[in-house]
Amino acid sequence: MRELLRSNDLILLSFATSCLEGEGIAVMVADQHMATLEGAIGAFPRRLCVDAGDWHQAREILVAAGLADHLLDAEPPP
Repeated sequence: MRELLRSNDLILLSFATSCLEGEGIAVMVADQHMATLEGAIGAFPRRLCVDAGDWHQAREILVAAGLADHLLDAEPPP
């Protein structure tokens, strides 16, 4: 799994998840339970992850959806 974005914004994460799942890309939101346990103070942002093989396509989908400013810049390792 490779991380695409990290945020505490539940609406942003929901929109990004919907965009990707609509294109048939499986999504995992990591750290959602930890973020809930810490009391929503923002110390543990949730991470949106996809399979490494879908990373480039997922990134293109989110850029086309207007989320380029929210994406992590790091390329995944080969």
